[in-house]
Amino acid sequence: MNKSLSCSVIDVDYQTERLHGGTVGDVQLVKGTAKVADGSTISYKIVLKTQKKWERLGDPNSWRREYDCYTSDLGISFSDSPLRWAKCYHAELNTDETEIQLWLEYIDGVSGSDLTVEMLEIAAKEMGRYQGRLYTQKPIFLQNLSWLGEVDAMENYYKHWKQKNVEYSYIRSDNPSDCIIPKHLCDMLIDVDSKADRMFENIRKLPVVLCHRDFWIANIFYSDGNVILIDWDTVGWGYLGEDLAQLIADETDIECLDEYKRRLIPSYFEGISEYIDLKMSVESFADIISDMILLQFGYRFVWFILQSETSEERDFQIRSLQKVYENFYTK
Repeated sequence: MNKSLSCSVIDVDYQTERLHGGTVGDVQLVKGTAKVADGSTISYKIVLKTQKKWERLGDPNSWRREYDCYTSDLGISFSDSPLRWAKCYHAELNTDETEIQLWLEYIDGVSGSDLTVEMLEIAAKEMGRYQGRLYTQKPIFLQNLSWLGEVDAMENYYKHWKQKNVEYSYIRSDNPSDCIIPKHLCDMLIDVDSKADRMFENIRKLPVVLCHRDFWIANIFYSDGNVILIDWDTVGWGYLGEDLAQLIADETDIECLDEYKRRLIPSYFEGISEYIDLKMSVESFADIISDMILLQFGYRFVWFILQSETSEERDFQIRSLQKVYENFYTK
């Protein structure tokens, strides 16, 4: 508490409120008033995140990665940058290494579906700048972070859909009446499968950069011109553009996908180009981002469709896949 308020606290009262979101941990808002040494009182808000050990597919140590982040020198990477993470006042790993606790800065800003396209443009550009600067400067401390996620995470994520076989087999049903997804959308995913090796070959030609890998609207806060990111448990090495693909297509407004494509890709490209000469046009780069979106989200939409409990939910997911088809697929 002393650290978060930057003063000496002698007494405190508090109440808690559970915060909701996509995280698998327990996140509580702790708020109240604190009495400080000079006798005055200060109102405060702090976030307490408790994460128990669990295993994410292909990334067994992600459950504790935020602890590793906040107890490392990674925070240096945000110096003098409009893009940063939420401050951590205290990080703790229990003695048997099965649970972490993080006392974090409460961010008061715009997030989720309230983010405007203009705010997302800024987020895209600042992420490009951040990744380009680290790629160019190659700080020593970054090379020593052995717990960062592996560079091939996106490709492994794509391959697991085929290994599961449920979604893979569903769009290839011998009986068309068994599959409710329109044939042209199934054909798109089957075509992507046939081209996947070549698509990944092109992706692997891009620079390897530090990726947040959960860069979607629920984890982005915009406040006073700054972009603040939360949930760093999947951070790791990846290919340039992975975060941008997620920003565009991960649970955003599907009716705005064409606008996101037109505006966010050039913004990110402009940010990264301040540090890296990609030796390609923004149009060529946009084609690779489209491939990333198809590879990352195609089967995911099939999974959403199969998991839908109502016809309204199912129709929404099919419409979302249709928007992906219209904006990112070329035969």
